[in-house]
Amino acid sequence: LSKQMEFDGIAYDLYTLNIVINCFCRRGQVCFAYSVLGKVMKLGYEPDTTTFNTLVNGLCLKGKVSEAVVLIERMVENGCQPIEVTYGPVFNVMCKSGKTALAIELLRKMEESNIKLDAANYNILIDGLCKAGSLDDAFNLFNEMEMKGIKSDIITYTTLIRGFCNAGRWNDAAKLLRDMITRKITPDVFIFNALINSFVKEGKLLEVKELYKEMIRRGISPNTITYNSLIEGFCNENRLDEANQMLDLMVSKECDPNIVTFNILINGYCKAKRVDDGFKLFRTMSMRGVVADTVTYNTLVQGFFQSGKLEIAKELFQEMVSRRVPPNIVTYKILLDGLCDNEELEKALEIFEKIEKSKMDLDIGISNIIIHGMCNAGKVDDAWDLFCSLPVRGVMPDVKTYTIMIVGLCKKGSLFEAKKLFRKMEEDGHAPNDRTYNTLIRAHLQGSGMITSAELIEEMKRSGFAADASTIKMVMDMLSDGRLEKSFLDMLS
Repeated sequence: LSKQMEFDGIAYDLYTLNIVINCFCRRGQVCFAYSVLGKVMKLGYEPDTTTFNTLVNGLCLKGKVSEAVVLIERMVENGCQPIEVTYGPVFNVMCKSGKTALAIELLRKMEESNIKLDAANYNILIDGLCKAGSLDDAFNLFNEMEMKGIKSDIITYTTLIRGFCNAGRWNDAAKLLRDMITRKITPDVFIFNALINSFVKEGKLLEVKELYKEMIRRGISPNTITYNSLIEGFCNENRLDEANQMLDLMVSKECDPNIVTFNILINGYCKAKRVDDGFKLFRTMSMRGVVADTVTYNTLVQGFFQSGKLEIAKELFQEMVSRRVPPNIVTYKILLDGLCDNEELEKALEIFEKIEKSKMDLDIGISNIIIHGMCNAGKVDDAWDLFCSLPVRGVMPDVKTYTIMIVGLCKKGSLFEAKKLFRKMEEDGHAPNDRTYNTLIRAHLQGSGMITSAELIEEMKRSGFAADASTIKMVMDMLSDGRLEKSFLDMLS
């Protein structure tokens, strides 16, 4: 179109050229935008604030913040005073790239230059600080803008409330809600959702219900996220009937439940050992047009394994694969753990071999499950071979791996090897945990290694751990039949 203007002899004005610059910038073609800037100069026009603002935004869209800041300096040299809009894109890119400190530094320079700031600038910085976890700095900036007479808006409050909620500081978030209501700023559904979700995580169901009532009183319609949080709150308290009532209410309000809604409820049933009820809900999902995902299948497969219904769990996994719902690392951990716990080690090993050959990025957790399964099945030597081959397989043992292997060696009666591995664990930079210590202590007590047990107890106490219930019971039993003296019990305290 601009070429057609030239052909027809229609002269460009600065307004038109600014539009062309904006078009190139939005298309990510900043070089072409600069060539149009050259044309502006050639035609004898002076670039104005809009010209520079457009180019600054274009550079920021490409992530070229340093060049944008230099351009702002050039803008001042040309006699164009930057305005609050000029700096918005710069702040935005700085904060998104984790350079919040630089953004604050730029804010201070703006203040020194007497550039007027608005709530939008502060909102970007407050959001950046909240996402960086610097909530106190964000709140201080909020107070600062108030002191300077810059009125906070709903975006300011939403950003801060969400930040405090994500950090578990629900009390601070609730204070901000009261503050914004006092200032006649009407909270929206997003603010209530953030608060409700935070209270649910804290287990404060009474406060959750009060917030829900306040929403209704203010005429704010709950959305799917609101109902999902409420349902989760009831499920966490094992109040599944009320969770289902909330689902019915949600549907009656023409608010469609999604896969997250059903996953929350199914998980609630499984945790309450009502996996069959969860399975019924799973089968009725499709009638509402909701398709099960990986999380749905993972939850149910684990639920059936834990309830001892091995065949149903395996069938459900096969259904998952046949319906092309992609299993993830969590799926395989659940599957292998369930098979090992139900004495199907050989089947677990088959699957383990297949996923090792796949392109899936495996972590040490998978190997821990197999090593544990081998040890429980009495195949400690096979577990040891796998343990020793881990580095070659591209995974490194962690504290849990060492502890599982030590437990296995102790069960086998290989106390010398267990103690040796315990010391190697420390040499490799893995601090033993309470289970590691208690396992070795009990093993040596059973093997009449009283001196070694006493040494391990002292070492355990220095490391900040204490004897667990199994160790104390063993000591008490050995005291009662005279195998230990009372002084040994005092050592545990």
